[in-house]
Amino acid sequence: MGVAAAKRDRTHYLYLAVIAAVALGILVGFVAPDFAVELKPIGTGFVNLIKMMISPIIFCTIVLGVGSVRKAAKVGAVGGLALGYFLVMSTVALAIGLLVGNLLEPGQGLHLTEAARAAGEKQAAGASESTADFLLGIIPTTIVSAFTEGQVLQTLLVALLAGFALQAMGTAGEPVLRGIGHIQRLVFRILAMIMWAAPVGAFGAMAAVVGETGVDALKSLAVIMIGFYVTCALFVFVVLGTILRLVAGVNLIALLKYLGREFLLILSTSSSESALPRLIAKMEHLGVSKPVVGITVPTGYSFNLDGTAIYLTMSSLFIANALGDPLSFGEQVSLLLFMIVASKGAAGVTGAGLATLAGGLQSHRPELVDGVGLIVGIDRFMSEARALTNFAGNAVATVLVGTWTKEIDKERVDQVLSGALPWNERMLSQEDEGAEIPEPRAGDQEPAMTKA
Repeated sequence: MGVAAAKRDRTHYLYLAVIAAVALGILVGFVAPDFAVELKPIGTGFVNLIKMMISPIIFCTIVLGVGSVRKAAKVGAVGGLALGYFLVMSTVALAIGLLVGNLLEPGQGLHLTEAARAAGEKQAAGASESTADFLLGIIPTTIVSAFTEGQVLQTLLVALLAGFALQAMGTAGEPVLRGIGHIQRLVFRILAMIMWAAPVGAFGAMAAVVGETGVDALKSLAVIMIGFYVTCALFVFVVLGTILRLVAGVNLIALLKYLGREFLLILSTSSSESALPRLIAKMEHLGVSKPVVGITVPTGYSFNLDGTAIYLTMSSLFIANALGDPLSFGEQVSLLLFMIVASKGAAGVTGAGLATLAGGLQSHRPELVDGVGLIVGIDRFMSEARALTNFAGNAVATVLVGTWTKEIDKERVDQVLSGALPWNERMLSQEDEGAEIPEPRAGDQEPAMTKA
């Protein structure tokens, strides 16, 4: 017991160090901006280390989740419910962004400089992608290339095919499932080691963005930033909080507190992808079944983009107002619906929202593309709110889908959120004493990592 407590204390200090590193990075960014900009590779390197682990984690999680369920219909039901919910919530997020954006009318009185015009043109240059290109892009060149290219949707496709194949093999596939379970333990162990570099990565990332942006840009664009943050907060706490309480009987504040370290990680790296492996592990520990977590979380990272929907809405209105060419209501709806489709698969990639915004404007209102340069300076700060909102939306979605499919242990949820069964960082690498790889079962799956 004493050893476990010591390990918990050590990781607690790790996240205190992340907070201190973020504060120090902001200070360095203000005091020595030129030096701070040179630190950008440090932050990029840490995020790349995390992204290196995404494909194997998604593969192992989905294969274990799908392959352990004997009825393909159950997997289909989970996926269908998840996608239906994602579509509805994206529409709600769009509507809220439109409402607040039209009330605030951000961008009035700003002037487009030549530097901003050039930045807008640069973002639009490689942003266009047809629907056919997007769909063909889901298919990897080879099974192995899905892992080497780091494409989430490609990994998702290969993992689903492998999971259904193992499902069809029945008992003959169980040794393979156990082997993938061992690989999953190895991958999470490596991730736990990488996390000790988090303070260094957070310092480099925050110092660089503050050094690049400066105070003046933040002041001139404060309205759109504050409006965007308030809108995201309203969506998370009012919309998601109400749905979570009514459907699952779970308190949103308690759930967000349980995921506090993941939010800190996202805030310091500006990428929701950096917390994806930890969300998978924590939702299983919370009491949601392995199949539901394995399907809902990775799919949500590509299709449940609530924060991105709000960002695209408000940014489009901001640019149109700033250029003195406001969008009509019909133009707002058609443009933003196009952007939601175009943004699928871009979640978690820093800067992808900006490219999607430029691509959407290019296809609908080319004369507004130059205005994208107006928000390049603050996109990093808006990217953080985007990532936090997307992450919160996926956590809530996992609980809701688990509730609808009756694949959630309600008593365990209450125990975990009340602190009776606290999360232990050792669970991430599954190195608890007596922890075992779950055996494939024909019926409902007991959540992985149930050792307290």
